[in-house]
Amino acid sequence: MSSCRYEGCTVSETGRCALENDPATCSNRIAQDSQPEQDARSDQAEFDGRSVGAPVLASPIETPSFPPSTSLGTAAVEEMMVSRYVTVVGILGDPEAGKTACLASLYLLVSHAMLDGWSFANSSSLMAFEEISRGARRWNNGESPDQMTVHTEMADDRQPGFLHLKLRRNSDSRCFDLVLPDLPGEWSKDFIRTARSDRLEFLRSADVIWLVSDGRILANKELRQGAVTRLGQLAARLRALITGKMPRLILVITHRDVVEQSNDILSRIVSELAKHDLAVEVIPVAPFSDDENFPAGFGLDALITATVQHPDEGPVFWPASNPKADQRSFLSYRRD
Repeated sequence: MSSCRYEGCTVSETGRCALENDPATCSNRIAQDSQPEQDARSDQAEFDGRSVGAPVLASPIETPSFPPSTSLGTAAVEEMMVSRYVTVVGILGDPEAGKTACLASLYLLVSHAMLDGWSFANSSSLMAFEEISRGARRWNNGESPDQMTVHTEMADDRQPGFLHLKLRRNSDSRCFDLVLPDLPGEWSKDFIRTARSDRLEFLRSADVIWLVSDGRILANKELRQGAVTRLGQLAARLRALITGKMPRLILVITHRDVVEQSNDILSRIVSELAKHDLAVEVIPVAPFSDDENFPAGFGLDALITATVQHPDEGPVFWPASNPKADQRSFLSYRRD
């Protein structure tokens, strides 16, 4: 494009000479290098055609984000077990027995550094813990709510959801990865009544199984026998489900702040499980408490300690033996 010396000529805007001459041969024309202008117009056209409304910067190939930190599926637990040893815990019991309350209280104790002998190391399911403990954070005008935790409902009725918690033992700074399922009590009832075990296949890989029972029901003369019978039936179902060596069983009796179980009731429970050749360790707990003699979370430290311990030691791989006089053991090796 060119401009003109003639005053009032608009050849540069309209392309027509004011003197009606040919713009290419007019004597008043001022010639200019047309290539930069053409490049500029080309860039402007490209900008107008492709850049309007487009983002200023290109989006990255992969958007970084934090992990979801919700409950884990069986595939995620299996992947975790490949890299390190994970203690898998099974938790069974009647509805409203206190299974979720134990998990919520455990999380609250760990998050406030109040679990005696233990400290928090890591967790892959903090949001899931927050969800189940949310009821414990709500108060009604300074009064504690009637129910501290909500009833567990599974998004997938066929697969369990697991909570991960890594704890450090203060005595030796050793870390333990715990995987704990938050299962509805209806699963335990179906397991007893119909032997439905497809949702509980993970118990075959469990190190420990918590049998959670409501201490108030065990202390009730009218209801205790039914609770003891259900524990025996649950033990029978576990014996049929798990072949080979059984996981260790821990009977977790809740509401220790309200009632204390007599030795007679505990003996009846131990005898009921012994019918199926199962031994059990009894630990009373109080996930939430109004009794100053039993602080909230009473017994959970002992429960975690009992969960990670391994009392059954394997045989010595190469036992030592003292040499005997006048015995050539090497020459008589594998010789009749």
